[in-house]
Amino acid sequence: MQNISDVRGFKFWGAHTGVKNKRRDLGFIYSVKPASAAAVFTKNVIVAEPIKISRDSVKDGVLQAIVVNSGNANACTGKQGYEGAKAMIAETAKQFDIPESHVLVASTGVIGREFPTEKILDGIRVNALKISDRKVAGSFLASAILTTDTFPKEGFVKFKVGGKTINMGAVAKGSGMIHPDMGTMLCFIVCDAAIDFKLLDKALKEVVDQTFNMITVDGDTSTNDMVSIMCNGEAGNPEITEEGADYKLFKSKLLELCHHLARLIVSDGEGASKILEYIVKGAKTEQDARKIIRTVSDSSLVKTAMFGRDPNWGRIIAAAGRSGITFKPENVDLYIGSDEDVQLLKKGQPCPVDFTKLKNMMKSTDLRITINLNDGKATAKGWGCDLSYEYVRINAEYTT
Repeated sequence: MQNISDVRGFKFWGAHTGVKNKRRDLGFIYSVKPASAAAVFTKNVIVAEPIKISRDSVKDGVLQAIVVNSGNANACTGKQGYEGAKAMIAETAKQFDIPESHVLVASTGVIGREFPTEKILDGIRVNALKISDRKVAGSFLASAILTTDTFPKEGFVKFKVGGKTINMGAVAKGSGMIHPDMGTMLCFIVCDAAIDFKLLDKALKEVVDQTFNMITVDGDTSTNDMVSIMCNGEAGNPEITEEGADYKLFKSKLLELCHHLARLIVSDGEGASKILEYIVKGAKTEQDARKIIRTVSDSSLVKTAMFGRDPNWGRIIAAAGRSGITFKPENVDLYIGSDEDVQLLKKGQPCPVDFTKLKNMMKSTDLRITINLNDGKATAKGWGCDLSYEYVRINAEYTT
């Protein structure tokens, strides 16, 4: 199976430095030449120190390396943490002999703990030059960025532009503190296509809105969220410089990849036993449909009902009603499904339902909730998970 290491002109590594007790906690991504780049970041007012720096680093649209640590979020760490993030950039730039302005820095882990700068800098010095394009190196990176995740999240797509084969691969992390506008998640995407960085930025922002900003686990948006992409042109395709067919194909493949990773994050939601797909149809605008999904998918009452296989559909429709979007309740259709949909509401009126059969269907680990407002032509999709007893235990005991 292909992974991020199959993207031409990139090298990777993941290592254990001692920030975490046993698991890998330091990762590298390196492009053999400067790459077009874009990134999106958390919208939380409280942001981690690496976010403050990386938001400026990517403004020029050129990067060549990413360094990321896990186990310590370097958030709410003040001057000491800021200087630590700057030191990570400086040491990485020195090891790779590239400008500091071409290095992106990221962190994930516990908030508010003193940042272990020297331990991480020692790790950079020891491990930076171990980077490799071997498949195992990409897998090491994927495992190095995890926190409460139970498995690494990887993805890969391949397509052709101008007769040249384009490879696009990614790694991501996320399990809890996940909410629209991203959550405690990181995603690093690399591609060997040649594309103008302004178009890359446009594509990434639009795709993130349709994928990572449409998932929720627990309603908390983190201080450290980041999705970045680097494209180094090693595929040799004619540079994508306008919004024509090549751009549309590129964006569609980026959407496919991010959709895959977003679902993996939700499927690994802390303590989750079900992945829930939400569909809103017949809305006046796509933004209206998205807002309803965000409200319903984030409802603790809906999530606990799904966990308990409780067909209490009133929780779903009540959450939609408090979304702030105006619609006519007497027009609404509502369905719950797995392999096939069971209609619960038709034109605002309850449908006759075999609730024993419905409860058995809700044992499925993959459920779909569909709301048709019958008020327009816009549609949106989002994803979430249920809320279990285990979620409380994990977050009550989480320290590293």
